[in-house]
Amino acid sequence: MSEKKKFLLRLDENVYEALEKWAADELRSVNGQIEFLLSDAVKKAGRSREKRAEGGEKEGGAS
Repeated sequence: MSEKKKFLLRLDENVYEALEKWAADELRSVNGQIEFLLSDAVKKAGRSREKRAEGGEKEGGAS
């Protein structure tokens, strides 16, 4: 697994509280929940490198 990138993220307090509850419900940290949600969104949007490699899609191309 590659090294994880670190960056500062500012969130609205209400969004953070909702993420905190959601993460607790799924036994994840808030950071883990954000990473899970973003990874899922990337896959669903067809932006995942794994999906491009499997489907033969080129970067920036539509199929």
